[in-house]
Amino acid sequence: MKILLISTNTMTDPYPTYPIGLDYVAHAIGSRHRVQIVDMNEFANDEALVKILVREQPDLIGLSIRNIDTTDSTHVKGFAESIADLIHLIRNHTQAKVVLGGSGFTILPGEWMQRLDADFGVIGEGERLPFLLEALEKNDGLNHLPGIIKKGGPVIFPEPWPGAFHRGPFPNHLYTSFYLQRGGMLNLQTKRGCPFRCIYCTYPHIEGKTFRFVPPEEVAATARMLQDAGARYLYITDSTFNGDYDHSLAVALAFQKAGVSVPWGAFFTPTNPPPDYYRRLAETGLRHVEFGTESLSDLMLAAYRKPFRREDVQVAHQRATEAGLDIAHYLMLGGPGECEATLRESLNKTEDLNRAVYFVFSGIRIYPHTYLYDLALREGQISPATNLLDPTFYWSSALDRQKAMDMLADHTEGKINWLVGSGAEKTARILARMYARGRVGPLWEYLIR
Repeated sequence: MKILLISTNTMTDPYPTYPIGLDYVAHAIGSRHRVQIVDMNEFANDEALVKILVREQPDLIGLSIRNIDTTDSTHVKGFAESIADLIHLIRNHTQAKVVLGGSGFTILPGEWMQRLDADFGVIGEGERLPFLLEALEKNDGLNHLPGIIKKGGPVIFPEPWPGAFHRGPFPNHLYTSFYLQRGGMLNLQTKRGCPFRCIYCTYPHIEGKTFRFVPPEEVAATARMLQDAGARYLYITDSTFNGDYDHSLAVALAFQKAGVSVPWGAFFTPTNPPPDYYRRLAETGLRHVEFGTESLSDLMLAAYRKPFRREDVQVAHQRATEAGLDIAHYLMLGGPGECEATLRESLNKTEDLNRAVYFVFSGIRIYPHTYLYDLALREGQISPATNLLDPTFYWSSALDRQKAMDMLADHTEGKINWLVGSGAEKTARILARMYARGRVGPLWEYLIR
């Protein structure tokens, strides 16, 4: 069969993200089928894609849906309409079966199948797609295929992918240059799954509730492969890189042994680290630490079911600072129980964290299969009929939204190291100019004060 895999994600704010998932899917399909990958970031208009569709006439087209929306209530934008337009274009130029997949699809598969003109969907990890291909070749039924759904069929969530997952040799994609020319960032994965119980997070639903590790030597070989392909910066896409301190340190040391010399960054949980943890990571090339802090009020951290408290954040921040690393903290306003007192406490306590950038998100995106969803139902913020494909955010009834935004504005006045959301279009324009001058990485470190 001729397979065309399309990355639908065109978000470049705060920086473009390489579609790593499709590399895993293509490797899982193997050489039995002819596979081509298209990244919608390649195209300024539809003409180039139409040429590919007409020339290739694929038998099956897989659409990877990475994001449902921008998850930023201050600059919210949903993506269902643009994906619907893409499928309409595909239908007008091919007879291909259309299959949906990706993390964004897995969160709301039934809603996506109802909204879009697709034939099938793959829930969970894309390594399941070859089973669908085999069933289609044999004209076999799909009822026995975990995670595969069809238009109008039941939605049954499978267990996490039971097999190994391998990225394989780095393909010579035409679109790789898009990322190499805009920050030089390529990405890799050291594990899947997350055992933490944060009330709003979808990672345990998408990837499972336990860590499944890639051997450190394999991760390092992938990192070296990406470096040799031209990457000037590596970003680790794990839910949290330091969720297992021993494995993450082993990965970093394997980088060093494999000759990985480009800088790298990752998302971290601000738990109390082992002695010298951040110093040792810095020696292997770690440059950026992005902490999922969310609040500096212990009441709010408990409400979010975070595995740390403010004292842990302060220790983690200090250790990373002493190691010479650049640090960003992600904060959320308006979660369950948030009030003026907890918000003021959180804002004031940031003064204890020297040299950092703050990304602040107002409201929390509500997703199914989370505790926040159940809470929002009980509180009447949503109903069972609410279609969560449409951006929907939780906001505490104990906090006036306008008052909160005024408090935030007063606290951040004149501080360029505070960004509401990801910084939106203004940040994207600044980054584009810096990337054009040869800067690499996420670049938020230039805002540190």
